[in-house]
Amino acid sequence: MKIKQTLDKIPGGIMLIPLLLGATLNTFAPGTAEYYGGFTKGIITGTVPILAVWFFCIGASINLRATGTVLRKSGVLVITKIAVAWLVALLAAQLIPEHGIEAGLLAGLSTLALVSAMDMTNGGLYASLMNQYGTKEESGAFVLMSIESGPLMTMVILGATGLASFQGHHFVGAILPFLIGFALGNLDPDLKEFFSKATGTLIPFFGFALGNTINFSVIIDTGLLGILLGLAVIIITGIPLILADKWLAGGNGTAGVAASSTAGAAVANPMIIAQMNPAFAPVAQSATALVATCVIVTAVLVPILTAICSKRFSAKENIIPNPVKAQTRRA
Repeated sequence: MKIKQTLDKIPGGIMLIPLLLGATLNTFAPGTAEYYGGFTKGIITGTVPILAVWFFCIGASINLRATGTVLRKSGVLVITKIAVAWLVALLAAQLIPEHGIEAGLLAGLSTLALVSAMDMTNGGLYASLMNQYGTKEESGAFVLMSIESGPLMTMVILGATGLASFQGHHFVGAILPFLIGFALGNLDPDLKEFFSKATGTLIPFFGFALGNTINFSVIIDTGLLGILLGLAVIIITGIPLILADKWLAGGNGTAGVAASSTAGAAVANPMIIAQMNPAFAPVAQSATALVATCVIVTAVLVPILTAICSKRFSAKENIIPNPVKAQTRRA
């Protein structure tokens, strides 16, 4: 059976299919973890420890010796993405109630959902698209995008906007596995290679565990809103990313389009944030469902838009000025 090949054909499939399987189990047999206990319970309920190990391995995979061009391109895209999410959080804080919108078309929408959907780029999708439509340096911009992974940036944005307060050791705890992995990976190339291999392997495991925190009724209730939020992520983050790529990173805008997605790991952020700050617990489940839908929507649309924009942007770059018109203007 070609299960892996089938998953690879589905946008974000290696993460989303296990997530849907977990949601199926939680919806129709919610007591499975407690019934079996042991290692089975660990896999079903182990979102945080599995994600922590994945975050460690992501840190180990980052090369400190990346070229200046790569760092500039990735830095511009990462800072722009985070800045846009921060501005959205500031605006949402004024318009959305503390416990989210509870009625109407936007029922289930919260600031937590907005920030979680917008502050992390799907780095694997971005790297894949840039391998096809960009330069080697643009593909390498995945280097700093890994820093967005995990709840740290979401915590920083929520804290900076006054929407939440986290104790200092919580911030340290959110990034410490990443920093340790980063240090070990750069001190020893063999460790870098060893731990880097696990980044892809762990994705279906935390996807399945995360799915076990979701009930299908919530996904159904937020389905249309999730699609609209996914489109909003592409538009609201995509336009600034395109402009930043052109004006600051020296690109033609294609990398900006490719970075306008929602990362699969972002699906875990609402639940992790709620564990550290119980004030977010009432909106965590709906936020998780919304972000999961955003991952699907952006994973499908961003590659299509990147291909279209790459063709258009490249065509504009290759336009040769008409010498007759140029002489007329000089005259």
